[in-house]
Amino acid sequence: MQTGFRFNLSPVKEPLGFIKVVEWLTAVFAFASCSGYSGRNVISLFCGGGNNETLDATFAYPFRLNQVQLVEGNVTLCNHTLSETHLVGDSSSSAEFFVAVAVLAFLYCMAALLVYVGYMHVYRDSDFGPMFDFVVTASFAFLWLVCSSAWARGLQLVKYATGTDGIASTLLPCRDDGVTCEVTEFASMRTLNISVVFGFLNLIVWAGNAWFVYKETRWHSQKVNSQQGASRGPGPAPI
Repeated sequence: MQTGFRFNLSPVKEPLGFIKVVEWLTAVFAFASCSGYSGRNVISLFCGGGNNETLDATFAYPFRLNQVQLVEGNVTLCNHTLSETHLVGDSSSSAEFFVAVAVLAFLYCMAALLVYVGYMHVYRDSDFGPMFDFVVTASFAFLWLVCSSAWARGLQLVKYATGTDGIASTLLPCRDDGVTCEVTEFASMRTLNISVVFGFLNLIVWAGNAWFVYKETRWHSQKVNSQQGASRGPGPAPI
């Protein structure tokens, strides 16, 4: 069997290769829409009879909010002297897990497309290639389910911690009856919402791709052969 590189774009026109291209694109969008995010919320403190105050909350990937400084130490706000205050929560684990899966999926798609385009004759002449491809593809479908669910929950925590309710529970002056705290300017989280959508879209695409990869394995061919043998049934009895 010849194992040299043979450039052939035909596999990309088939569902097996075409879906890999789609997976490559959706992984890029999932990674880019999450990892490059940075936002700033403006918090207004209405101090009743005193002077109103304004604070900034700037946060970015990987969303270690408990390291984002909201108030410097020994600052007086609404007649309250505050120590150094940070936002609450840490969504870095779910965000980094989501991005890591996207990067690994991107790299695997690149490697798989290289095999499809240049080594398809080796891929289809061996049992190992399709079986390995199926196991990895099915594993990525499961990883996308887990990381997208985790990141969706992490994004909810980010929205709460940087929203009015989260800020009001974090700042000491906001607990007084005469003080009102409100986020008056919100950072757009559209790209983060899109990242969650692309996460679950990747789940659907990778799960669908697993079926086409499965059809290349000997597991599928053995099942088809056994079904065809059973449908033919036993031959005529000898006379």
